[in-house]
Amino acid sequence: MATNRFTDQMQAYGRWKADLSKAIGNYQHWLDINNMSSPEVELRIFELLETMKSDRLTIAFVAEFARGKTELINAIFFSEYDRRLLPSEAGRTTMCPTELLYDSKADESYIRLLPIETRLEDTSIQEHKKEPINWTTITLDTNSSEKMAEAFKEVVRTKRVPAPVAARLGLIDADEAEENSIVEIPMWRHALISFPHPLLKDGLSILDTPGLNALGNEPELTINMLPNAQAVVFVLAADTGVTKSDMDMWNHHVKPLGGDARHSRIIVLNKIDTLWDELKSDEAIHNSIATQSNSAAQMLEIDPANVFPVSAQKGLLAKIRTDHDLLDKSNILALETILSTQILPQKQTLVRENTIAEIGNMVTQSRDLIASRLSNVNKQLKELQGLSGKNEDVILHLMKKTREEQTVYHKSVESFQNNKKTFTEKHAELLNQLSLTRLDQLMAKTRKDMTGTWTTVGLKADMKEFFDMITESINQAVKQSDQVNTLIQTIYQQFQKQHGLTDTKPRLFSLAKYKRDLERLYHEAEAYRKSPVTTMTEQSFVVKKFFISMVSHARNTFFQAHQDASSWGKAAMAPLVTRIKDHKSQMEKRLESLRKINESRDTLKGKIDELENTAGKLNQQLNDLNALMETLMRPLEPAPGEPASEASQVA
Repeated sequence: MATNRFTDQMQAYGRWKADLSKAIGNYQHWLDINNMSSPEVELRIFELLETMKSDRLTIAFVAEFARGKTELINAIFFSEYDRRLLPSEAGRTTMCPTELLYDSKADESYIRLLPIETRLEDTSIQEHKKEPINWTTITLDTNSSEKMAEAFKEVVRTKRVPAPVAARLGLIDADEAEENSIVEIPMWRHALISFPHPLLKDGLSILDTPGLNALGNEPELTINMLPNAQAVVFVLAADTGVTKSDMDMWNHHVKPLGGDARHSRIIVLNKIDTLWDELKSDEAIHNSIATQSNSAAQMLEIDPANVFPVSAQKGLLAKIRTDHDLLDKSNILALETILSTQILPQKQTLVRENTIAEIGNMVTQSRDLIASRLSNVNKQLKELQGLSGKNEDVILHLMKKTREEQTVYHKSVESFQNNKKTFTEKHAELLNQLSLTRLDQLMAKTRKDMTGTWTTVGLKADMKEFFDMITESINQAVKQSDQVNTLIQTIYQQFQKQHGLTDTKPRLFSLAKYKRDLERLYHEAEAYRKSPVTTMTEQSFVVKKFFISMVSHARNTFFQAHQDASSWGKAAMAPLVTRIKDHKSQMEKRLESLRKINESRDTLKGKIDELENTAGKLNQQLNDLNALMETLMRPLEPAPGEPASEASQVA
């Protein structure tokens, strides 16, 4: 129906990723046939391909209860089922965070449900995801949309329990837990839904979140899941306007994400059909909707252009009935346009930047190496072509000169080995700064101190001390990484200056994303520490919640930083080591050629022919690598009917 539907662009994104993976596979094959691969390089390529397979474009939907959030998901992504796929009718509301994705490693489609009782354990949702046995699994019959919709109703199930049980689970305040009262709570803590929908197979992941209370009760959502989403769609309702609970949700969970350029926030004013008064003119209805949108924008302190008034229910109905007029009136396509023209390109830019930082750097190093070989071959060609008709003394002079160059080169290699040793020592200091052993010791001490304290003040002081110390650790690691980066740049520049090699730049290491992650976590911890709820909550639950959500996330951040720093350290010197070995080999071949030519002049023409043939092969290798780089840099194809971007026009 639309020229730039999100579906079309998501499929284009899937094709782009497939082409990118194919290009990386072609590069791996190129390395093999040219005898330039190594176990380290193969591992890096394998890890990159695995990362691309598991990488997803995550769009999170956040709203208070009864804002039509799940209906919006149905309208944008699942209208082809000609029915509501996810439960969103009256009385059916999302009770637990639900992730919709495609699990390519699973043998069948499924719904996995994590029991609400797991909140009593010292295990995060992320850790639970690694153990499917901890989940209740329902097999999905994807051949029937009716059976799928019926199965999805499981995620909204609730059960009634005594109030003290709900309090122990952290779902209500202990002060509200009257001994004999019964309260309704969600049956499940988290839901994972996997099925082979085309958009999900292309890498889309949808996070459907519950209302404000559930968000606050499950800190992993705000600490981990929402910040990791590329876009957060915040849904309001035109019939209620911006309520106090909407504002609380916006201020505490969505607005803070605006400080990171990697994330987009989209504000949707849903249920505008409640303003479609048949006794009013179209202009009057339009003005009413505009007034509501402007009011919402003013309260949220954002540009009114960033508020999208839609009717999810009418949009879904229009798509099912193929009603073009109603579809236009629902304005659902305007929202899809934003997703396809802004969110997807932003995600592609991130994927491309990460890919170029890894594989692009490797291809560039290979290209520099081939260019260096070609330069050496052309130099030898010129040298040998000039030997025609020359006497033996000239050849002997060239051999002597080459041996002298070889001696100088060997001395510089000794210097390089000393520098490499210094780099290894500095890199080890960086890894030590990111050591999990030190962090685990700090965690054990903090848990012991928090468990042993008698006062809320002491509890909060222990929390602050923990995050102050890990903040200091990451700051020291950043300083250490800056020193290591400076050292490796100096080593590269020194070697290139001594030997006139083409400019091979080292890949530098950055802790910026980890520092940013910990800073955000620090602010979350401060908000939790200062919250009145923390003061009123039972101490053991405060400790448990603090460790499951914040401390475990901090540990995971350090773990990832240590892993990245370790991998980077192993690969940082590889380009220079390869160039050194290759240069040594080229010099030895050059000496051998001169020796054979000195012994027999008949060898000269054969060597010239051999070098010309080698030069031809090297030029072809350069062309192959240039073609690979073009594929790596190719932009996402424009949506049907949309003009090509400047980047794609240049390409």
